[in-house]
Amino acid sequence: MTGAEPSPAATSPVLPVHARGLTRRYGPFKALDEVDLTLERGDFLTIFGPNGAGKTTLLKVLASLVRPTSGTLAVFGLDPRRAPDLVKRRIGMIAHSGYLYAGLSAADNLVFFGRMYDLPDAARRSEALLAAVGLQDRAGDLVRTFSRGMQQRLAIARALIHDPDLVLLDEPYTGLDQHASRMLRGILQQVRGSGRTVVMVTHHLEEGLEVSNRIAIMSRGRLAREAPAASLTRGALEAIYQEVVSGAAA
Repeated sequence: MTGAEPSPAATSPVLPVHARGLTRRYGPFKALDEVDLTLERGDFLTIFGPNGAGKTTLLKVLASLVRPTSGTLAVFGLDPRRAPDLVKRRIGMIAHSGYLYAGLSAADNLVFFGRMYDLPDAARRSEALLAAVGLQDRAGDLVRTFSRGMQQRLAIARALIHDPDLVLLDEPYTGLDQHASRMLRGILQQVRGSGRTVVMVTHHLEEGLEVSNRIAIMSRGRLAREAPAASLTRGALEAIYQEVVSGAAA
């Protein structure tokens, strides 16, 4: 090999997520138990599972909000323990808390977060996202006046304000009515088509199956089943889900 020839490592694409043996303990309890997960650019993985299965813990570890007890994790080739700020700049997350300021307007919330990420056009980006989530007419209203569903839609816009490469969604359908759910589905399909990588946790089997290219069912801190979304019908997914959940309860 000559000096002008790139090494295989140099030409290999950097994976958005590469995890091996991720374990997170809280005392004797294992919230995550030896999780292996690899995501490629453009993957949309939806994770289903009962409450307490470890889904939210996994998202928090991927977002570098919680450190694993053991195992290895690389996010776009970076170790979140060594470069948490660099990792967080490439991630947008919707959690159970919307991370919104109730005393600010919808537009001011988005502009504030946009400036945190040093966006030169934070105001323009804010306007576009408010339109995308159907809140352009409420841009100047305080968040404290918003319904739960409206706050959830604004949280989605907040998570996308800096155009992240990896989007983590923890129960994004919570509090949304049918109209807002359809709007969210359209946004998620656009996100998937943009080449971003997405991990979504939800109890909504049909919605999750529709927008994903990969699905997983989590139980007792492990990814118990994984499959391409295109290989499953709603009925088949529900049967597998019930099988996994029933087995975990046995």
